Amino acid sequence: MDWKIFASTFILIFLAELGDKTQLAVIALSAKEKTPLTIFVSAIFGFALATLVAIIIGSLGAKYLPVDFIQKIAAVAFIVIGVLILLNKI
Repeated sequence: MDWKIFASTFILIFLAELGDKTQLAVIALSAKEKTPLTIFVSAIFGFALATLVAIIIGSLGAKYLPVDFIQKIAAVAFIVIGVLILLNKI
């Protein structure tokens, strides 16, 4: 295992997810349902599945497209989603 990649990925994901809509949804569910262990485990599995999908798409995409192109597409998608959220479209 490459510990440098592990640490940088962990820190990036941890900081990016703080205050994210997913975290706020988990807070709301925890307050409402009063079953923190179930919510914790299911949130981990949900995030793990979403991450697995992203890894598969990224790995397959890298075989057919230049990494710079994938990064630019991801950046544009991120900006578009941000603008749509800002405009209350999603």
